[in-house]
Amino acid sequence: MLQMENRFAFSEDHNIFRDTVRKIFDKVMLPNLETHEREGIVGRAEWRQVGAAGLLSPGIPEEYGGLGLDYGYNAVVTEELAYLGSSAGFPLHSDIATDYIIHYGSAEQKRKYLPRMVTGELITAIAMTEPGAGSDLQGVRTTAKKSGDEYVINGSKTYITNGQNADLIIVVVKTDPARGAKGTSLVLVEAPTEGFVRGRNLDKIGQNSADTSELFFQDVRVPLSNVLGEENQGFIYLMSQLPQERLSIALAAQASAQRAFDEAVKFTRERAAFGRKVIEFQNTKFQLADLKTKLQVGWAHADWALKRHIEGKLTTAEASAAKLWHTEMLDDVVDMALQLHGGAGYMNEYMIARLWRDARVTRIYGGTSEIMREVVSRSI
Repeated sequence: MLQMENRFAFSEDHNIFRDTVRKIFDKVMLPNLETHEREGIVGRAEWRQVGAAGLLSPGIPEEYGGLGLDYGYNAVVTEELAYLGSSAGFPLHSDIATDYIIHYGSAEQKRKYLPRMVTGELITAIAMTEPGAGSDLQGVRTTAKKSGDEYVINGSKTYITNGQNADLIIVVVKTDPARGAKGTSLVLVEAPTEGFVRGRNLDKIGQNSADTSELFFQDVRVPLSNVLGEENQGFIYLMSQLPQERLSIALAAQASAQRAFDEAVKFTRERAAFGRKVIEFQNTKFQLADLKTKLQVGWAHADWALKRHIEGKLTTAEASAAKLWHTEMLDDVVDMALQLHGGAGYMNEYMIARLWRDARVTRIYGGTSEIMREVVSRSI
């Protein structure tokens, strides 16, 4: 269980909400973790149960059926899910996709989608990455060309979280390819639309609970009114939302690192070698001391960044630095925690094996560590 005694970014209301999150996850998610991992997807029944409890998109305004809460409540859900050891796509839905609709959606789009996003009846995805365009979103080649009162979308996307489950996809397209990044738009595509095809649920190294897919768009026709915000402003929108996305990844990484440490402490206290508990060896104590120190620093920084974001002060460079540090720290922690498990750490039946596998992609998605360094360097 995540300890809250020294946290300073949360109020008592946040802590009460955290108790609710834990109870719901213990009831809905924990008994199904192995099923989600095995099947490579979280069932829609679980999405609806989590939604019914108010855990999806808590920032959606009350007029659209949400709770109208600050991002700290999203952070609670993201941390608890990561600590649980689940890679369910709730944070992608709540922390990332939701805010695009809230900030840039038309009144009609908000009325149509937000209430069902709260309940989990409508699952969202955002389709950015392409086979030839990852962290560099200026390289997007999927197009949306006008034809009368419609856009005709052609292209493909890959590595899309919630790709199998998604009912609504925010698609990053070029509406004016000649203008490069300045010709980028965000267009909404509903899953049943003719010409839209889901590819396979991708076979990944880790994060198996997250359905991650290829998506194909062949002459997909949607009304011009499906553009999110203004045409050709998509790149600006994407850049504006990056701080929250990267903070979400940083918070999940911090919580995952804490779980890995806790697993290592538990295992070394129980495991004996040469007539002593493994935790009694000086090497074990010193390694755990190093990890605990990193976690102490990490939680202080996580709360600093979270508090700044809630206050509207977190910059892109600061969020990028947070993602860089916390995900790199996570890799250090899970690797040593696995080492302290010995051979058991290599066995999938132990939680540390899943945490170790799941950690690796955090240095890649949401912008690679190399891109984070580039972004931070520009602020120097």
